[in-house]
Amino acid sequence: MTGIVDTVPDLLKLPIREAGKLLRSGALTSKHLTRVAFDRIRSLDNVVGSFVLLTEERAFAEAAAADADFRAGIDRGPMQGIPYAVKDIFDVKGTRTIANSNLFLDQPPATADSAVVERLAGAGAVLIGKLATYECATVGPDRALPFAPARNPWNVEHVTGGSSSGSGAAVAAGFVRVAIGSDTAGSVRGPAGYCGVFGLKPSFGLVSRHGSLPMSPSLDHCGAIGRTPDDIAVTMAAMAGHDVRDRGSVAVPRLGFGGTVRPWEGKLCVGVPRHFFAKSADAEIVAAIDRAVEALADSGADVRDIDLPPYEIFSACGRVIMLAEAFALHEGAFRQNPERFGPHMREWLRPGAFIAASDYIAAQTLREKLTDAVERVLQEHDVLLTASIMTPAPRFDALPQRGVPLIDMQCFPANLTGHPAIGVPSGLAANGLPLSLQLVGRRFDDARLLKIALATTMLAAPEMI
Repeated sequence: MTGIVDTVPDLLKLPIREAGKLLRSGALTSKHLTRVAFDRIRSLDNVVGSFVLLTEERAFAEAAAADADFRAGIDRGPMQGIPYAVKDIFDVKGTRTIANSNLFLDQPPATADSAVVERLAGAGAVLIGKLATYECATVGPDRALPFAPARNPWNVEHVTGGSSSGSGAAVAAGFVRVAIGSDTAGSVRGPAGYCGVFGLKPSFGLVSRHGSLPMSPSLDHCGAIGRTPDDIAVTMAAMAGHDVRDRGSVAVPRLGFGGTVRPWEGKLCVGVPRHFFAKSADAEIVAAIDRAVEALADSGADVRDIDLPPYEIFSACGRVIMLAEAFALHEGAFRQNPERFGPHMREWLRPGAFIAASDYIAAQTLREKLTDAVERVLQEHDVLLTASIMTPAPRFDALPQRGVPLIDMQCFPANLTGHPAIGVPSGLAANGLPLSLQLVGRRFDDARLLKIALATTMLAAPEMI
């Protein structure tokens, strides 16, 4: 590791459960842990740019409440007293949700927390701030916006990916162990991959989206980026669950996030849709996937190449749905004053105006067929292993100056089908930047997916844990 990622203080290196043991024993206070996090942010985030707002007053009040509860013997769960941060599309009471858009610069402060923040507050977690995003959780990086793009802590000349750009950067830089993001077409898994951490897009409906800015409601997911699968698991345990305020929310009898995440043990069948990425991904990405496949097979897993419809079909289907829904949400502002949008989002959104209702319905019909195809494969395989990012993080100056800087990822299938998917660190490229792969699991089997993700990294790239 190099640069910023190599300078994390020992206290901020502690996994959430390990920090929790110290908090519960009285050897550490949440107030001190929170102060250490703010000190690191103040010393380095002027370079990284992951935060757009620090919620210091709220953070120390929540830390004091967590410490008081510990002293009184009140335990709200593993997140109690732990600092975290949220992407600036989630409402936080008393703050504006700007979503890095000129559209919302005059937005009044939120009068209530989003569901995710509400649940984490109930679990005793400490909110330390709001994180950078590409405009309205769409495309970027765009410099013609209220906040400059977040930078990759491994090398600040390179992008973080998006749209949960600040979430990936904040975790990689050691500011927080876990950060909340959203994922419509890879916006959690992309930044996780470029920044060398884990990023879970959970099963559709597992986490309430109430109080978050929508982008494409039938594809939007709330997820978490964390240093380890266990850090994600304790966060998911706190924020997942049915919410009547979100029509997509689903009641799941057993979430399975209770115990510590340890590597998966026992029989494992892995399907690899090699035709998705073999000819289109960077050679180092393919080599990292091959190492993971070999390591899993050597450990006793049954690893098989599988066939699914071409990735291009998933991508085309997802883009029609995403652009149609996104344009419908922003149509009024777009038609009235398109110049209020940043140039990247404006160009990205424009094709949505020309998608007919028949095209949208056809895409949703195709979506059902694609979902059935993935479901059939997952009936015979525990997990799918494929690419997420297609190259290591590109340099800012390598992105096109005109048009939409679409950064190549292969994350659409799981958003269309609603299956859980996780970006998994898989080593370092020759230039020192992280490599990543993607695992897709069975619906609402998110807890097992986290175990398989941990096993995969420990077998194939243990230096990334």
